[in-house]
Amino acid sequence: MTVYFIGAGPGAADLITVRGARTLAACRVCLYAGSLVPRELLAECPPDARLVDTAQLDLDRITEEFVRAHEAGHDVARLHSGDPSVFSAVAEQMRRLDAAGIPYEVVPGVPAFAAAAAALKRELTVPTVGQTVVLTRVAQRATAMPEGEDLDT
Repeated sequence: MTVYFIGAGPGAADLITVRGARTLAACRVCLYAGSLVPRELLAECPPDARLVDTAQLDLDRITEEFVRAHEAGHDVARLHSGDPSVFSAVAEQMRRLDAAGIPYEVVPGVPAFAAAAAALKRELTVPTVGQTVVLTRVAQRATAMPEGEDLDT
């Protein structure tokens, strides 16, 4: 049994990667944030898959779902918006899986900044103009920003 952290893309169901869609189709359990992940992606899950909207669940409850699936021998698709490597909060889940001895893998997704550049028909790095991309966010309803990283508003 493996938990697969899958990047669901930036909000359009057809922007999931081929690997992400194939992995989703093979998992008997799918945990997804209903407020962030396109519901159309759930159609990729097997017809008998257990679907769990985690929008209202805390980390303890999500971990319980991982453990339950592990004990039943089921692979888990953990759908995250965008790409799991950017602002996804997968690290805290991975620490819990490590502690429980549950294996996991990360399936990259299309990050929102890449989709935004495509929609705007813009290149993020242009030779002789700019070769640096900085990703940041504001705290708002999310976790607090580290010291010195908050944007002045």
